[in-house]
Amino acid sequence: MFKKILIANRGEIALRVIRTCKEMGIKTVAVYSKADADSLHVRFADEAVCVGPAPSAESYLKIPNIIAAAEITNADAIHPGYGFLAENANFSKICAENGIKFIGASPRMIINMGDKASAKETMKKAGVPTIPGSKGIIKNFENCKKLAKEITYPVMLKATAGGGGKGMRLVWEEENLKDAWDSARQESKAAFGNDGMYMEKFIEDPRHIEIQIIGDSRGKACHLSERDCSIQRRHQKLMEEIPSPFMTKKLRKEMGEAAIKAAEAVKYEGVGTVEFLVDKHRNFYFMEMNTRIQVEHPITEEVINYDLVREQIKVAAGIPISGKNYEPKLHAIECRINAEDPYNDFRPSPGRITNFHTSGGHGIRIDTHVYANYVIPPYYDSMIVKLIAVAQTREEAIAKMERALEEFIIEGVKTTIPFHQALMKDENFRAGNYTTKFMEDFEL
Repeated sequence: MFKKILIANRGEIALRVIRTCKEMGIKTVAVYSKADADSLHVRFADEAVCVGPAPSAESYLKIPNIIAAAEITNADAIHPGYGFLAENANFSKICAENGIKFIGASPRMIINMGDKASAKETMKKAGVPTIPGSKGIIKNFENCKKLAKEITYPVMLKATAGGGGKGMRLVWEEENLKDAWDSARQESKAAFGNDGMYMEKFIEDPRHIEIQIIGDSRGKACHLSERDCSIQRRHQKLMEEIPSPFMTKKLRKEMGEAAIKAAEAVKYEGVGTVEFLVDKHRNFYFMEMNTRIQVEHPITEEVINYDLVREQIKVAAGIPISGKNYEPKLHAIECRINAEDPYNDFRPSPGRITNFHTSGGHGIRIDTHVYANYVIPPYYDSMIVKLIAVAQTREEAIAKMERALEEFIIEGVKTTIPFHQALMKDENFRAGNYTTKFMEDFEL
């Protein structure tokens, strides 16, 4: 087992990893930018190293600085959390070259699954259902036009190196294809330095349901059930729940088996998710594979009593998994509380928190790195709290979440608490009747 782990991240996920490491008797090293000097992950780690100024490109994304911090503290492993360098193949490779274990996927795995076009081909060969679309990158616009006719409209153009909704265009008719092709390529080139595009049939009224997986170094994988992540805004998740209100036992079995096929086909090592789109007829299609721990992992932990970070560390240390698949025994909902103004197009609201009071009680979990007088910097993701409610049934979990949101006090900055309160009261949400289009018609 590792003696010392450096956490190459910040905020609540850094704290989350530190907690499990302490319980396992593993020393921890925090890295931080100058803007995060007063952050709780710096206070609670055994050691802390400043890796640069506030901008993430000069600190949390600066690979030489992270490696140097690991070397001077004698860390034998690095946990990247999510975001930043978590799915950076070059970082994974450099860690290996420096004799430091990267607690995540191998460079080959990150490359293979990070390129959406090649990932889709790999899944096809493994017998995992995929959305009809292009075979690899589209060569030119003429090929694009021909393919759209074959697949039939509507179609979705996607950047092969994309993420966070960048380089994506929905096209309903041929007359709009050229503009979509040009603008998507320009956006992708600017964001990722790569203008490669592929195309998929657009699935109308879809659910976004992911299957949590874990695989070990022996090529064995298992699944830990699903999470419904359909409530999104601009492809960013706002709320997740397990089990999905759309799920059936038959569908869970089929999707779980497909996710295991996907993981074992690529000999996946570590924790990750296989993401699917599920249409209104409960047909499901592979979308992508995330080779890291997810923001929403706590709700899975709560319903199956399973520490995902602990298992992630154990797998990285070469310990085999049990191979057991899990079904949720409880119901859990996670609300992502962001420092954003939901009444003003979710505009970011950095600044000083003047008053901070968390909710509590049975079945409430709070993952956060903020406190009263903490200054939320404007340089990073705006999520400041993950509020999780766990209960015997979905109805009880919603009621518990409503009560917890009412108790939660954050003053000094705008937050998305009012949005989540309205969501919990929404009739369609309460009925489990929602898709990835939910936010298009939702009014606060």
